[in-house]
Amino acid sequence: MKKLLIALVTLLPTLAMAASGHTIHLEDANVDLHDKASLERGVDLFQHYCSGCHSTQYQRYERVATDIGISSDDMRNKYMFTDAKIGELMQNAIPHKDAAKWFGATPPDLTLVARVRGEDWVYSYLKGFYKDPSRPFGVNNTVFPSVGMPHVLEELQGTPVKQEDGTIVVTGGKLNAEEYDQAVRDITGFLVYSAEPVQLERKAMGWWVLGFLFIFFIVAYLLKKEYWKDVH
Repeated sequence: MKKLLIALVTLLPTLAMAASGHTIHLEDANVDLHDKASLERGVDLFQHYCSGCHSTQYQRYERVATDIGISSDDMRNKYMFTDAKIGELMQNAIPHKDAAKWFGATPPDLTLVARVRGEDWVYSYLKGFYKDPSRPFGVNNTVFPSVGMPHVLEELQGTPVKQEDGTIVVTGGKLNAEEYDQAVRDITGFLVYSAEPVQLERKAMGWWVLGFLFIFFIVAYLLKKEYWKDVH
C-alpha cells in the first residue's frame, strides 16, 4: 500500500501538466539493463549526486551489489556514504523536516520513479534543466516546469541556457554533450533497475514459459488426435 501511495503522489504533477495542456517532449533513453558497467556507473553517479536528498529505500545495498556485480568491499568503500550496514536499505541521511524546509517539500523516494513515469521521462527530465533566475534555485525544467530542485548535475553538464526558439545551449561543464548524455543514461538505467530488480529474470523466465506452453500444446494436440481417432 505504501508503494502504491508513493506512486500515486509521484504521478500527480504529470496529470496536472497534462490537464493544463503542457506538451512534454521526451527523448529515448535507450537503457540497456544487460550493461552492468553502465549500471555501476549509474550507482556511482546516483550516490554522489542524488543520494544526499533522494533515497531508494526499497533497495538494499547488498542486493544492488549482487545484481550489478559489485564486490561488497567496493560497495562499502565507493558507494556507501553513511554508517549503514551493507544489508540495510538505501536511505539518505537528510531529515525529512529539514528537507521540507530547505526545498519546500520533502524530496521523494526514487525507487519506483522509473516505473511510474517511464525511463524516457526520467532521462528527459535530467537533461531538461536550464537557467531561470526567477526560480528559487536559479533553474527550471522543460519536462517539469517550476521544478523545485537544483540542477545537481550542473558541474558535469555545464550551464544550460534556454534560447528564444526553445533550444538549450550549454557552456562549461566537465563532460561534453555525448559524455553527459551517457552519464544521464547511466543514472536512468540504475533507476530503471531499482524500480524492478527482477525485470531481466522475469523476461528470461517468460521465454521459457512460452516455450513450455508451445511444446505442451503440441503434445496435447497429438494426444487429442490419438484419443479421438477411434471416436466415430
